[in-house]
Amino acid sequence: MIVACPNCNSLNRLPADKTALEGRCGKCKQMLFTQQPLELTSVNFAAHANKAELPLVVDFWASWCGPCKNFAPVFNQAAQELEPQFRFGKINTEQQQQLAAQFNIRSIPTIMLFKQGKVLAQQAGAMPGQAFSQWLSQYK
Repeated sequence: MIVACPNCNSLNRLPADKTALEGRCGKCKQMLFTQQPLELTSVNFAAHANKAELPLVVDFWASWCGPCKNFAPVFNQAAQELEPQFRFGKINTEQQQQLAAQFNIRSIPTIMLFKQGKVLAQQAGAMPGQAFSQWLSQYK
């Protein structure tokens, strides 16, 4: 499986015989999985959403949004529990307006699931932890 490094964004082939959580980047030697959401920007988005083979769960959010703040711990917990089955990333819609416009984000939080450049699913609004896990389990 091809995985993008969360630190340098270079692509890495993850050997099938190794535990994914132990994988290190061939270029920068950092861990490939941190069990924390990545901060996605227009610079690193394509490497994780289009080129990597790992499904990418993206939280489009803003700092002034109350539901976004309430959903953040749920999203962080999911990253701890479900990585490396999924990669988790957050896009600040105030700072990354081009990405928000590209995906026609009209309400926040909006959660999108990408796999190799395609949107597999989209959900508007915050969800409780169990509902979020259940929503993601459909795409494992």
